Amino acid sequence: MSNGPSEHLDRRDFMIASVATIGASAALVANASSANAQASPTSAAGSVSSTPSATVYTGDVIQGKKVVSALNVDDLAPGRKHLLYFQGVEMPTGQHWYVSVTVAKGAKPGKRVVLVSGVHGDEMSSVHTVQTVMNQLDPARMSGTVMAVTDVSRAALEGMQRRWPNAGRGADLIDMNREWPGNENGLTAPSRHAGLLFNRLLRPNADAAIDFHTGTTGFEVTAFNIAGMDVPEVRAMVELYPVDQIFDNHVYPGVLHNAFMDVGIPAFTPEIGAARVLNLEMIKLFVEGTMNVLKHHGIVSGPMGRKGKDVSVFVGNSAFPILATEGGLVEHLVRLNDKVEPGQKVAIQRNSFGEVVAEYTSGVAGEVTGQRSDAMAEPGNPLVFILFHKDAPDRGETYPE
Repeated sequence: MSNGPSEHLDRRDFMIASVATIGASAALVANASSANAQASPTSAAGSVSSTPSATVYTGDVIQGKKVVSALNVDDLAPGRKHLLYFQGVEMPTGQHWYVSVTVAKGAKPGKRVVLVSGVHGDEMSSVHTVQTVMNQLDPARMSGTVMAVTDVSRAALEGMQRRWPNAGRGADLIDMNREWPGNENGLTAPSRHAGLLFNRLLRPNADAAIDFHTGTTGFEVTAFNIAGMDVPEVRAMVELYPVDQIFDNHVYPGVLHNAFMDVGIPAFTPEIGAARVLNLEMIKLFVEGTMNVLKHHGIVSGPMGRKGKDVSVFVGNSAFPILATEGGLVEHLVRLNDKVEPGQKVAIQRNSFGEVVAEYTSGVAGEVTGQRSDAMAEPGNPLVFILFHKDAPDRGETYPE
């Protein structure tokens, strides 16, 4: 294939347009699924009262921890931590996937904050961040409650892979972070699992929520938060994090933080580096920011740590995807957080002979927010994401992953 710039750019633009079309179709499907879920009187999140019902203990005990199928944190004894299992979706064997729940119940009443991780099964830094925050809490000195769920997508976590391996309607891999608020009577296990968790565990116990993530396997991201900064309660929390970037966008339908937002619970999503590894330096930033959030809500006391205003935070409302047009080895010419200009070369690609078969440039001015970490790519794989500011941003836009 010719390496002429006009032909190369035309093909890349075509692929980006194709992905955008697919994304729009996916968004319509997601919206339709959400509408169907809302129409179900027995399982839709929208039909469940925001007032939590009584805690339901199944009578089972796993590794010394009691199992619940519904939780009201008000039922738990104050001034201590409670370790429970939540009974999730039923498997083909008739057994259940159980989700780990830690509740730090303050000695005094106050706000309730829910911390979630493990919605994707390959995102280890998000799990470690939540665990670290919970280990710092002393319920005897708290006012309010912090509930942590660290392994939402159990089936995916067992294989440390992003998507839930579902076989109920033929072999499939389902992204659980497109399933929320779920449907307890849904057609797939992830949909039913999401419905159970959202209706009976997460929503009833949250005044605010944070859903922690990382980049996906093969793709590394900076330390950034995804949030709708037009919501004052969300903005107040997000600005308490001393991180590199803020993606001011409501992003995908079906993500967990949007399910919370749709029922009036302020929520956002931190993104913490690469999948499958622990980035301890990034984790420290998000632990510091999350502790600031808990102080902001009056749950814990003490001086605030560093905030967004104390570091150089870049805020963008859109992400420009650069997709591979060829197969081969990828060589990045920029690094995460680097500033780039329109037309700047950001990556090249070589075939098995070492010949350059593609060169990739930025179409916008912004900062690098994500890069492919796998050394090889095939056509259609995302190589780079550029965070930038668009004067009239699209809302609910989707991006290739």
